[in-house]
Amino acid sequence: MTEQPTSSPVQATQADPDWELGSGQMFDSIAQRYDLLNRVLSMGLDRGWRKKAVRALQVPSAGRVLDLASGTADIAIAVARHYSDCEVLGVDPSAGMLAVGMEKLQRAKLQDRVELTVGDAQALKLEDNSFDACSMAFGIRNVPDRGAALAEIARVVRGGGQIAILELSTPRSGLQAWASRIHVEHIVPMVGGLLSGPEAYQHLRDSMNAFPSDEDFLAMMAAAGLKQPQVQRLGLGVCGLFTASAPESL
Repeated sequence: MTEQPTSSPVQATQADPDWELGSGQMFDSIAQRYDLLNRVLSMGLDRGWRKKAVRALQVPSAGRVLDLASGTADIAIAVARHYSDCEVLGVDPSAGMLAVGMEKLQRAKLQDRVELTVGDAQALKLEDNSFDACSMAFGIRNVPDRGAALAEIARVVRGGGQIAILELSTPRSGLQAWASRIHVEHIVPMVGGLLSGPEAYQHLRDSMNAFPSDEDFLAMMAAAGLKQPQVQRLGLGVCGLFTASAPESL
């Protein structure tokens, strides 16, 4: 692993008033409340969504897993527990989120198998074909150049390795679209604002509405070189589990 791991909790930084929505600085500002907000806003469903993503990875014995947008390390911890002999590298742009993740790793006694580091999914400082699988939960929506991040995943995951990406978006038709739009347009900003401050969760609402359709994002995955991209809709359709495999060669 060539990313520099955080061997001790990284101190969260004070949010700059000029931070960019969706940036590492934005998530620094809500790091201490992020897990609670996820539980409340997803009505507890996010835990089940993560379990589905972890199972989809199909990590081989003694495998190495890359967890992008690792945040407070929920997926990294779940992967390490589910695949008891694997190693995990979690990468995230927010030092504050990773600081919370490090505390959770220490409580779970998993710091010997899970490393966390600040990094950019669009330009990973990692060798080609150096991981057996890759997860990414609720992060690709915030990446400015999603195509670059997907191409980096295709580069660093060995041929045939599984990729699982969880992301929130708003269904565009049917009863699910109506129900989820009420949740996204009204409940998310209101509850998020009460618990954390309005800006971050207005961003969540806006970015969910702006995320590409399933067809467009699957096409983006294929364009990046990922093979057999598929999607499964979860939680009233508000969450998509996108899966694919890494190409045998680029």
